[in-house]
Amino acid sequence: MGIFSLMTGIAGPSGFGSASTAEQVTEGIDASNLTAIVTGGASGIGLETARVLALRKVHVIIAARNMEAANEAKQLILNGNETARVDVLKLDLSSMKSIRAFLDNFSSLDLPLNILINNAGVMFCPYQLSEDEVEMQFATNHLGHFLLTNLLLDKMKDTARSTGVEGRIVNLSSIAHRYPYKGGIRFDKINDRNSYSDKKAYGQSKLANILHANELSRHLQEEVANITVNSVHPGLIMTNLYRHTGPIMGLLNIFSSFLWKNIPQGAATTCYVALHPRLKGVTGKYFEDCNQFTPSNLARNEVLGKKLWDFSDELVNLAKNN
Repeated sequence: MGIFSLMTGIAGPSGFGSASTAEQVTEGIDASNLTAIVTGGASGIGLETARVLALRKVHVIIAARNMEAANEAKQLILNGNETARVDVLKLDLSSMKSIRAFLDNFSSLDLPLNILINNAGVMFCPYQLSEDEVEMQFATNHLGHFLLTNLLLDKMKDTARSTGVEGRIVNLSSIAHRYPYKGGIRFDKINDRNSYSDKKAYGQSKLANILHANELSRHLQEEVANITVNSVHPGLIMTNLYRHTGPIMGLLNIFSSFLWKNIPQGAATTCYVALHPRLKGVTGKYFEDCNQFTPSNLARNEVLGKKLWDFSDELVNLAKNN
């Protein structure tokens, strides 16, 4: 939306802007017939997203690695909204075994699924591999959500078909998608330790989130499935994601305080894209500050998107067979 819009909070074409909160952008929406999964819904903007969806009467499933935090989040939501429908299920997105176990546990609830919000993530963490031997930021931020989404697609298609209500998938990306490794995705060096950059690896994973959303959107349009897929940049919010950044971010926070959002503002774009009726049928788009925006050239590269899809498929199948 540009620095001026971000600083002033001036609304864009949608009527909302950087100063809008999740409650404001969903005001008056009755979503009592919807069920949503929010990954990473136990803290930060994920928790605020879960809270506001529940406030709009969505049945929310908080999917989180830390079950103690998830149960505390559920209680926090219930304390402010005693009629809220909230369940919690364990999910570690860096583990394909955990993702498959989550699917079994969710299936046992015998619920429909209208909305999937791929919110969870790690940021700027030191080099490490997941239990499936994939670089941790790529594994958690992209590959885990890629597998989770694929495993939940049949349920979402069935729900959309049986209810006639459009399904929506929202991938949380970041403005950091503009700053990946050269070429965008390091297919041949995804686990290379010597040239690892925590910042570029994060940018790579966030670029992957947009490429995944766009490619999945194309697949679903070809199938004429009643499901949209979009990606969002929530804005700069000081949450637990920044725990690996140390004093550098402290200094940045001091000198750029006018650019930072609070958590209710940070969850606004996610909630807007997930719930607002104005976006019916809108798919394969990228949003910042509750308005459609143009992502980087790499993020709009269909060849790169197809290559990432095939590469991700291979990694998932490799882990399944090991």
